[in-house]
Amino acid sequence: MLKKLLILFLFVGISSTINAQIKTPQPSPSSKLEQVVGLTDVTLEYSRPSMRGRTIFGNLVPYGKVWRTGANANSKITFSDNVTIDGQELKKGTYAIYTIPNETSWDVIFYSDSNNWGNPQKWDDAKVAVKTTVPSNVIEAKIESFTLEINDIKSGEATLGILWDTIYVGVKFEVPTEAITLKNIDAVMSGPSGNDYFEAASYFHTEGKDLNKALAWMKKATAGENPPFWYLRRMSLIQADLGDKKGAIATAKLSLAGAEKASNADYVKMNKESIAEWIK
Repeated sequence: MLKKLLILFLFVGISSTINAQIKTPQPSPSSKLEQVVGLTDVTLEYSRPSMRGRTIFGNLVPYGKVWRTGANANSKITFSDNVTIDGQELKKGTYAIYTIPNETSWDVIFYSDSNNWGNPQKWDDAKVAVKTTVPSNVIEAKIESFTLEINDIKSGEATLGILWDTIYVGVKFEVPTEAITLKNIDAVMSGPSGNDYFEAASYFHTEGKDLNKALAWMKKATAGENPPFWYLRRMSLIQADLGDKKGAIATAKLSLAGAEKASNADYVKMNKESIAEWIK
């Protein structure tokens, strides 16, 4: 018995050793920054190497060569809207940030393939979405850990800051705050859309609320030319529930015609069944 227990303990000990995972601090820990600029969401994801007594620019990071701008996987920036950098439009999406550091200026490159580990094995100029050249500034403070930040935030612009050692590089980008705001204002001031009326009416109908109000909304939703057949389907159901079978049949026939034109078998079947039921 004692021998069996010793074997069991030995097995458990070996299993625990195999399953154990040693966790140690990463030399270049990952970081994520989310910032709203105006009405645009900007996200930075990158790793943060430290100086650790090393000479950085012109040595660890050579001048005149493409640098991954950080450590480990690509440093990434994501914009929720199209932005403008140095007069160039950068479409919304995620980009790898590459740079070419020099003593007095840096080239900053937004590369459309953000899935590389470091520099691409083969550089593709077609994937350079935007490239700009900005001054390299010497600052008094020494930044131990590589840092990306969004600063100088205004309603229509901000700056992507790159800091390490005694160097700061800033890339200004403009966001379409005014265009988005004016579009929102126009949409609100012009009143609800047909879809807004449809959604409100559908909710009232489904939840058994004021069907007269739901019908009034559906009339507004279907007021234009060629209203969607699913709008008409909802309107016919509301009319039927209000006791207007004649109106419901007329509306269902319009929905049926639209569904047949769109080859939507489900709505064709539902409308035919409802018409047959309401005719009785």
